[in-house]
Amino acid sequence: MSKRTMSKNQGHWVLARMGKKVLRPGGKELTEKLIGRLDILPTDDIVEFAPGLGYTAGIALSRGPKSYTGIEFNEEAALRLRHTLTGRNLRIVIGDAAESTLEPESADKVYGEAMLTMQADNKKSAIIREAHRILRPGGLYGIHELGLVPDGISTEKKAEIQKDLAKSIRVNARPLSRPEWTELLEQEGFRVLSIDTVPMLLLEPRRLIEDEGWRRAMKIAFNVMIHPKERKQITGMREAFRRHRSHMNALAVVAQKL
Repeated sequence: MSKRTMSKNQGHWVLARMGKKVLRPGGKELTEKLIGRLDILPTDDIVEFAPGLGYTAGIALSRGPKSYTGIEFNEEAALRLRHTLTGRNLRIVIGDAAESTLEPESADKVYGEAMLTMQADNKKSAIIREAHRILRPGGLYGIHELGLVPDGISTEKKAEIQKDLAKSIRVNARPLSRPEWTELLEQEGFRVLSIDTVPMLLLEPRRLIEDEGWRRAMKIAFNVMIHPKERKQITGMREAFRRHRSHMNALAVVAQKL
């Protein structure tokens, strides 16, 4: 399948077509915590991996960083971002987060959301390694991803969750437990500073209203109702999330380059 076709079938893009703007597993609440922990300053050069619809980019840019660079793999998303985002020294680069082409030690803060979960372990490490490469010494790296609980979750349960997520989201999602995310970051030269967690309630009515507001939530519900193909996939996603609710959460981690 082409990059373009795959994107249109993946769960987050299906939700975007229905009008959903907040697509991260921990919703608006955890995104705002992540950006708050990064403490973006007017002197910071910041980089975002996979900005997608640009929701978090807007929050980060409102803090007035010295520069913003988005590394976006999806060409359609990159084109849209160039037309919708505003800020000083802003650029969108089409490329792979594991090979950003940015200069070494050129960023003060790097972050990415809901992207490492969708990668195999070796690709996770490659992306984290790239964040480390482009960060200046002492720079911060933030991630917002799917987590697994408890910390010692069985291999069998993890495989079951991965299978269900792959079927419903149509991405080979591979969430990790809190210790596993920490170990992955530490192996690539980071020291974890903070971890925030919230329940995984992305498609629950309460979270939908909190993230999108009443008016947009109603619009999304109407769009889902009149699009049977998308409704079937979104219903499957919500069922998978509910089935594994006791073993899934969302977490935001901020780590420092050593």
